[in-house]
Amino acid sequence: MGETFNIISFLKSAVKTGASDEHLIVGHSPFIRKNGFIKATNVQSLTKNDIDNAILEISPSSVKETVLTMQDLDFMFEIKGVSRFRVNYNRQLGLPSLVIRNISYGIPSPEELHLPGILTNLMDYSNGIILVTGPTGSGKSTTLASLVNYININHSKHIVTIEDPVEYIFQCSKSIVSQRQVGVDTESFASGIKYALRQDPDVIFIGEIRDEETMAAALKASETGHLVLTTLHTIDAVQTISRIVNMFEETKRDLVRKQLAETLRASIAQKLVYSNELNERYPACEVLVSTSTVKSYIEKNNLEEIYDLINDNNIDDMISMNSSLSKLVEQGRISKEEALEASNDSNALDKVFKGVFQGSKNYYE
Repeated sequence: MGETFNIISFLKSAVKTGASDEHLIVGHSPFIRKNGFIKATNVQSLTKNDIDNAILEISPSSVKETVLTMQDLDFMFEIKGVSRFRVNYNRQLGLPSLVIRNISYGIPSPEELHLPGILTNLMDYSNGIILVTGPTGSGKSTTLASLVNYININHSKHIVTIEDPVEYIFQCSKSIVSQRQVGVDTESFASGIKYALRQDPDVIFIGEIRDEETMAAALKASETGHLVLTTLHTIDAVQTISRIVNMFEETKRDLVRKQLAETLRASIAQKLVYSNELNERYPACEVLVSTSTVKSYIEKNNLEEIYDLINDNNIDDMISMNSSLSKLVEQGRISKEEALEASNDSNALDKVFKGVFQGSKNYYE
């Protein structure tokens, strides 16, 4: 008979190892994700009772009586002095499962995350919309938390965050930071934005744009003198524009293009690239900065032309993904092979490495 599984001890141990996520599945040893890679632990295989007991241990008191009958649930949990955790409780083939993301107490600075300097410059805008995009696990939430905290430390603003659930906790510095959780403090992302406009905000951080209603509310907020920061699940900066427009019915799309052309300040597509040698992950960022030419292309739906502007690298502080990857190689953070594997256009990047094209200026200084 094995030892009883203790979720608190397991999470404390996982945090010590530097894991970013934990996966608990019936019939398997717990898995952890570290530096982007999933690996099994040497903990005994979990039973249904193990996971039922774990969810009862860590779930909010408001749902403890009914949680074992639920199919999906997201919430935050904290082990004081260790970490905060974003927990997803779900079912697989009728059996309970947990996916847990570790959220550290400290909010890293943009410099600590090795983000390009142009990102902090963008935080000087007083209105418009800035998008950080990428697949799940690409560091979007951490990047945005870092940028929000940069505003908090360096500007006197009122920042309203609307999140599901609240992840990083901000301590008011020069700014006031009001954090609202969907389902607890506000009904939905869209209603949270609507009421945020009545709360004297300067900056509105929306955890994620999931639907047309939320996107419409975000665009309205950015049109009415507020800086809106948010995320989308898209793979590059230009695809993000298509995704936003296509959220709306066809009859509304021309108006949305016009709104987006006027309000977009930047679209940042991010991915994390793992360095085998340094055993660390670094962000590669494609940065589309809105210019008069970009605005014109968005309004006319000539989005393919925007790729050429980004790939030029020397125009208006734009950064292509390949330029970002080659800079990481130049800085000794990742290898050429790791950069090529992460590239969306490895043939073009290979030519850069072979000296066909000259490197661009250093946006990271």
